[in-house]
Amino acid sequence: MNKYDVTIVGGGTAGCACAYIAGKLGLKVLLIEKNSFLGGSITSSLVIPAMKTSENAINTKFLDTLYNKLHSIGGAITYSDNNKGWFNPELTKIVLDEMMLEANVEVIFESNVQKIEENLSSYIVTINTNNNVSDIMTLSSPIDTKYLVDATGDAKICEKLNCDFLEKKSQPINLRFIMSGVNVEKFSNWIMEFDKDRDVTTSCVIDGRTYLSTAYTWDSCKNWALKPLFKQAIKDGVITEADSNYFQLFSVAGTPDSITFNCPRLLNPRNPYIEGRASIFRLSNFCKKYLKGFENAYISNIANSLGVRVSNRVKGKYVYTQEDLKTGKKFNNPVVISNYPIDIHSDKKDASKLEKVYQEYQLPIESLIVKDNLFVIGRCISTDFEAQGALRIIPSCFSMGEGLAKYLKIGLTDS
Repeated sequence: MNKYDVTIVGGGTAGCACAYIAGKLGLKVLLIEKNSFLGGSITSSLVIPAMKTSENAINTKFLDTLYNKLHSIGGAITYSDNNKGWFNPELTKIVLDEMMLEANVEVIFESNVQKIEENLSSYIVTINTNNNVSDIMTLSSPIDTKYLVDATGDAKICEKLNCDFLEKKSQPINLRFIMSGVNVEKFSNWIMEFDKDRDVTTSCVIDGRTYLSTAYTWDSCKNWALKPLFKQAIKDGVITEADSNYFQLFSVAGTPDSITFNCPRLLNPRNPYIEGRASIFRLSNFCKKYLKGFENAYISNIANSLGVRVSNRVKGKYVYTQEDLKTGKKFNNPVVISNYPIDIHSDKKDASKLEKVYQEYQLPIESLIVKDNLFVIGRCISTDFEAQGALRIIPSCFSMGEGLAKYLKIGLTDS
């Protein structure tokens, strides 16, 4: 039976950070991923760019390493607000592969956990795979792991082990996409003139290329420059009112003619993929008809996975609350330091919340501990609904994974 110090289920943002740092610290690591590539929300759901976090963030070695490797091959930029999270999703897949090899992490793709047995001091894990090219020796028998980390995003491992969960609440989901063939410089010049108060629009030139961001929602909280265009498009039958509930776009690092979209935000869909792709088609036609620079643009990528903001939340050793967050409560063993706001989307007009935080807050390691030798990282950690809305962003997930890896190294050293 193959034995590992750490088995991580889920090769998304938190899982990759945990695997890489644990491997670099000398632990024997197995990473199990359901897709044929790593990166989770960045690569499968096209959640780019990552949101900016505190300048005083901790456990950032993984983020810094990923950024530096991507930047060296033209796959990442630092935007004008000093946000290093502008990644190229396809190049991220390649760099994450390289990083796992560098850290001696064993990765099994297109696989999931079929069965888990609890021993006195370890877990026996049986893996089910759809991958016909994996090492048969690895998959032909169960593996024995000292530590088991649930990085599935939906707490699938904790479900299998009948762990306790917190009250389930939801936020709307997205199905993101990318359009290419965009004249980004033309669009930038037009939108910077069109959005005269620059309330939501920014643009800058980095290494001779134009990068930008703009947005529109159906909420009345801002003076949205694109509002008359959306109203006209609804009147013209190009899009529906539901299509217009949330619209946000960004340039893509390493692809000078591409724009990525943080939309459509789907409102109680019966079939999110079918309804999402139909909405994407309508929104792409909106861009081509009403936005300068999109005349020859086309859909070049639709996310493989939905953008899920929250699903299951595990009840761990400590349930972190919005009161902890707002008061900046200090902990002995923090894994995350952030100042990202409480960001909760709603499917109703003027009901979403982006609540600013006026001091940095800490997430303790205890919110990642489910029970002896079982841990959770990513969006399904032990927090209340409001605190999760602040901690679900990619840099915080990186920090969780890295912080947990360091904690596990200390545990193995002391045992």
